[in-house]
Amino acid sequence: MRLTLPSTFQLSLVILTATLLSACGFHLRGDYDIPEELSTMSLTSYDQYSSFTRFVKGQLRLNEIKLVEPAENVPNLHLVSESISERTLSLYQNARAAEKELTFRASYRVTIPELGDKTFSTSVTRSYLDNPLTALAKSVERDMIEDEMRKLAASQIIRQMARLKASIQEGTMDSADALQPNNTKSGYKIDTIEERVAPSSNSIETQ
Repeated sequence: MRLTLPSTFQLSLVILTATLLSACGFHLRGDYDIPEELSTMSLTSYDQYSSFTRFVKGQLRLNEIKLVEPAENVPNLHLVSESISERTLSLYQNARAAEKELTFRASYRVTIPELGDKTFSTSVTRSYLDNPLTALAKSVERDMIEDEMRKLAASQIIRQMARLKASIQEGTMDSADALQPNNTKSGYKIDTIEERVAPSSNSIETQ
């Protein structure tokens, strides 16, 4: 015999669950207040199939931004480039690297019709121990660190876009200030700067 719960009890259970999720800070959508003018936009990239492009696209959808095909009258986020560099922080006695620092850099441009465009550069830095005796495990760890840096950079791009609200209200991109260093993610240093580039047309790249 199949047991069914009374509808009133089911309703109460749903309300209780929703209350608990709200109380613990759980949210289905993103945490950033994206300007209404950017609620619909196109996304172009140096590589449409890269992991970084996929992470950025996921962040846009998480923040309820509708993605459409590029057009002259539609705001555009163009991912210009990404790179990963490393440097040695310390050495073992045998002169092999003991601690390394990885830096992920991404350059992107936000174009808003009739306002212009602004190019930013976001960097995420993380150090880690490099033990030659566990080369395979360290290789897997490094891949995970690089993916985490890409995710943090993607989130930082959305955060910077949210800060464009003041510039949009003023009707110009000139006052689009860059973010200050953000160290909220344990072990990672995150920074965004505004790139000083020569004036360019508002054409949208469709690589």
